[in-house]
Amino acid sequence: MSEMITADLVDLDLSADTKEAAARALAERMVAQGRVTDLDGFLADVAAREAQMPTGLDGGIGIPHCRSEYVTEPSLAFGRSAEGVDFGAPDGPADLIFLIAAPAGADDAHLTILSALARQLMNAEFTSALRAVGDAESAAALIRGDETPAPSTPENSAATPVAASTGAAAGSSPTAGSPAAASTADKGAGADSGAAAQPFRIVAVTSCPTGIAHTYMAAEALENAGRAAGVELVVEPQGSAGFSRLDPAVIAAADAVIFAHDVPVREKDRFAGKPTVDVGVKAGINRPAELITEVRGKAERGEVSGGTAPTPVERGGEAGEGYGSMLRKWLMSGVSYMVPFVAAGGLLIALGFAIGGYEIKSAPSVMQHFVWTQTDSWAALMFQIGAVAFGFLVPVLAGYIAYGMADRPGLVPGFVGGMIASTINAGFLGGLAAGLIAGGVVLAIQKVKIPAAVRGIMPVVVIPLISTAIVGFLMFVVIGKPIASAQKGMTDWLNGLSGSNAVLLGALLGLMMCFDLGGPVNKVAYTFATAGIAVSNPSDSAMKIMAAVMAAGMVPPLAMALATTVRGKLFTETERENGKAAWVLGASFISEGAIPFAAADPLRVIPSSMVGGAITGSLSMAFGATLRAPHGGIFVVPLIGHAFFYLIAIAVGMCVTAALVVVLKGMRKPAAGSTAPGAPEGISAPTADTKQPVAA
Repeated sequence: MSEMITADLVDLDLSADTKEAAARALAERMVAQGRVTDLDGFLADVAAREAQMPTGLDGGIGIPHCRSEYVTEPSLAFGRSAEGVDFGAPDGPADLIFLIAAPAGADDAHLTILSALARQLMNAEFTSALRAVGDAESAAALIRGDETPAPSTPENSAATPVAASTGAAAGSSPTAGSPAAASTADKGAGADSGAAAQPFRIVAVTSCPTGIAHTYMAAEALENAGRAAGVELVVEPQGSAGFSRLDPAVIAAADAVIFAHDVPVREKDRFAGKPTVDVGVKAGINRPAELITEVRGKAERGEVSGGTAPTPVERGGEAGEGYGSMLRKWLMSGVSYMVPFVAAGGLLIALGFAIGGYEIKSAPSVMQHFVWTQTDSWAALMFQIGAVAFGFLVPVLAGYIAYGMADRPGLVPGFVGGMIASTINAGFLGGLAAGLIAGGVVLAIQKVKIPAAVRGIMPVVVIPLISTAIVGFLMFVVIGKPIASAQKGMTDWLNGLSGSNAVLLGALLGLMMCFDLGGPVNKVAYTFATAGIAVSNPSDSAMKIMAAVMAAGMVPPLAMALATTVRGKLFTETERENGKAAWVLGASFISEGAIPFAAADPLRVIPSSMVGGAITGSLSMAFGATLRAPHGGIFVVPLIGHAFFYLIAIAVGMCVTAALVVVLKGMRKPAAGSTAPGAPEGISAPTADTKQPVAA
């Protein structure tokens, strides 16, 4: 196996001032060595990973990394920056930057070596040696393990990353739950003395989206903090190379559990019924001692968890997060569960209208009248199924907002509160309020210290009973009527929109749909539109808003597809291939089809998309286009009012965005004699052995 890092992949005088420039500078070294075949494609994968979560760590470390089809072999590039580069770490810029590149199909041995490097980055002697090393060859040798920094403590005397190709990173050491792990603390706490007290026992699981770096860094940080706190802490890292399950006896004997993860914990029910702290993986790296203190406090208070918990995007936020950030997570949890009901119900209703006309909404129940050979019966069936699905929108929204805040105990009061909101015509606003109130009530109840004899019935009897009664009282008696009045006022305002006001609203919704291409802002606009048509008899204004939102959401991928078709030389081969798929994605109203382009060139693609989306939204409103279906793209054009002008609005926005992207990309000024025509800024003209596509 060739070495994963050589002197050619080391830059001890990295001059980049942004994380994108740093990743590009290190990636260019990989391209020059034939380890990366497509620079832009690889950097797009790095940017996509960075968008999931910043890769900066406390202590001046940045670890941009990804798995990519453009990587030929597992590789590391190292850069040392005198000025520092901001990778989003809480304590400031990073001066030690590792670019970790793994092939899409990397084998377990390679991933083990990469994870061992991640663990070693938690070793102060290792990072100090990298800051002091004087030449690239020595730095590469240090990272490979050919040279070992002098340890200051026995715990830090482990082999350096590449040398440590087995053991902790692979899950076969005490970290993975072997008998040796179960006795580690005893050996240091007088276990050979019968009078010694049993140490507090913690089991932990760490995982991150890529499963290469943060997973193992969090494991190392927790183990170090456990030793410092005098507790017996065993970690199960669930990485890309798989994981070794903790011994069931170790889990059974544990006093508490720590989950530090950004993807769902596999086989989570193994840890049910114990005091649990559930946080993101970076919390495991940055504040492991606090997590240990927190979980010990929960154990002392007798707080236990159920079998499952929401993923981080559904969770109520981590300690240190602002209220705004936590509120966004709670609301996105509700919206993410609601959208499938919107799509299924809305499309069934649309099909019912397409087959039987708008009068089908007045058809009798298919339970009373259904003729297999009559088209109208099938139309009525689809409409009535869709209407039932739509009836779940507000309860699901409220229930899963509460779930995002308080886990499963929040579901019952959340759903009941949402159903009450529907019953009293409080609508979408009532659902939001009910979900937040339900989650808050459950969290408040869970803070009450409960006698041990009653804890067993808390999740299934006491919490649902008390929380549902409180939420029901508040929704029916206290806040329900004011919210219903506010909902009616908003509906009346929308119904009264005309002329310039409607056009301005269309432009605003178009901007929101194209701002983050399927992200939270996009979902807010989409939810606002679908809430308006989620009634048995939606207003004309609500259907205009739905039409404007869908039209604007189709623009970014269609525009990128058009731009790659008319000016392909401005895009890489990978982007041109993505452009072909973007035709279908855009036509299907999947805004995410433009994400690969936005990740590679956000400063040109996103503003251009927003301009085109705003124009499309305003034109759709001006033309009076209406839409009863919440999804479907061009496939529901027969259901669109003023369909011809609606398509004109989409075409105009698509052309405007494509033109802006082409103009902005064409204005880039490459360094004289060093850039291939049409290549992005800073990319040198590729040589034959790099396999980098040259623009035609």
